[in-house]
Amino acid sequence: MLKDKELSEIGRLFEKIIFKKDEYIFIEGDSSDWLYIVADGRVKVVKHTVMGKDIILEIMSPGDIFGGVAVLDKKPFPASAQAMEAATVVRLNRNNLFNIMDEYPALKLEIVKYFSSRLRDAHETLKNIATERVEKRIASLLVKLAEKVGVNDGRYRRIDFQLTRQEIAEMVGTTVETSIRTMSKFQKEGMVKSSGGKILINVESVNKFISE
Repeated sequence: MLKDKELSEIGRLFEKIIFKKDEYIFIEGDSSDWLYIVADGRVKVVKHTVMGKDIILEIMSPGDIFGGVAVLDKKPFPASAQAMEAATVVRLNRNNLFNIMDEYPALKLEIVKYFSSRLRDAHETLKNIATERVEKRIASLLVKLAEKVGVNDGRYRRIDFQLTRQEIAEMVGTTVETSIRTMSKFQKEGMVKSSGGKILINVESVNKFISE
């Protein structure tokens, strides 16, 4: 879509920043002056609720863009972004983003498509939290992660980063105790297993459970 020279020129507009594990990249309510892309590591987008609990809206992997909708709307960030591990991100300020979109209409269309897709995913996640029972919410999350960041490992797909029961609970809007109990049940039934601290998912079995 863009020539190498054009990509090189755009690349010079980005700034690289390294964050430590658990360090915040931005906080909910901060001014949305920058669009971010994960270059290395994992970043979670977290919504703080009035009840004092956190809900993980999304886990961002290398190549994923975050913070962009707020940048386009020129509104404060609606959620926080936090490094799940040592992470490298690149960022682009709003003025440069708008200039790029004006100069390359085709790229502008791709950006809009990308964020439309992310908004649909967020809507689906919120709908599941509101309507599905907890076990199916966790099962759906596991399949989503397996498809997005999973690595083939025999009959399983391995989530190739550490994912705690606390983080699973925060992603589906439940308690840690329920997350532990559900994952133990899935493990007994052969739907998931653990190896080296990583979660392995039998996608076929989990999808069958979801459809029941």
